[in-house]
Amino acid sequence: MINQAMIKEFFDENSNTFSYVVVDPSTNICAIIDSVLDYDAASATTSTEHADQIKSFILENNYTVEWILETHVHADHLTASQYLKGELGGKVAMSKKISIVQETFSQIYHIDSKYFNSHQSFDYLFEDGEQFKIGQLDAFNIPTPGHTPACLSYVIANAVFVGDTLFMPDYGTARCDFPKGSASQLYDSVQKLFELSDDTKVYLCHDYLPEHREKYQFLTDIKTQKQSNIHIHQGIEKIQFIAMREKRDATLSMPKLILPSIQINMDAGHFPAPEENGIRYLKLPLNYFK
Repeated sequence: MINQAMIKEFFDENSNTFSYVVVDPSTNICAIIDSVLDYDAASATTSTEHADQIKSFILENNYTVEWILETHVHADHLTASQYLKGELGGKVAMSKKISIVQETFSQIYHIDSKYFNSHQSFDYLFEDGEQFKIGQLDAFNIPTPGHTPACLSYVIANAVFVGDTLFMPDYGTARCDFPKGSASQLYDSVQKLFELSDDTKVYLCHDYLPEHREKYQFLTDIKTQKQSNIHIHQGIEKIQFIAMREKRDATLSMPKLILPSIQINMDAGHFPAPEENGIRYLKLPLNYFK
């Protein structure tokens, strides 16, 4: 790798989400990963408190945004990608397999699939394993489906941003019970991550603070994950993992913001078009997931 990245984390406790700014120190060019738009479900209102922390950090340090990266279509928060793009520039990007998510949830939300076929809201869609640059930093993606079919992990210098694929070793792995999710695929995806060097830093998208731990954490490494992840450490066979994951997922309730968030996030963070009265409306599929 040409340079080491400078990485700054930002935390939204409401959704237990970590967002990141990854900077090439030699050029001051950066990427934003997994941003959060504040959303109050009771009033259906959005605000930019957490996104503005990222914005202020970038402006104060005179960084230039090249990429706004999504690891996947989030089901627990709205992305702030369009707001940050409007304020700071950059290309909003994720996996080309977003089309699978768009097709699947277009049926659930009864959205004409031609909408996504006729235009693509993301500025850039990555091929699996595609190499790219952040300034002079070398980067590439590893497709890590399982939680969703369009999950990507981004390897940047000696760090990997894994989205919801892995959590801290004491918490385990992501759920796989969303439409087109797969515990079998998630197992295979984690094995690909485990092929990275042991000292690769692993930056997480979420931490849910198990009872035995007092502080939120966002950083671990491949060696620790391989040795200690309670769901998928070395020695866990695929059939064992699938049985555990599917049994555990059957007990989980749906994320509180899944229905508003996915219809926004699968459209690259764009809100629905305003109707004749100037108001934008979200759709909720009543009794679909009962």
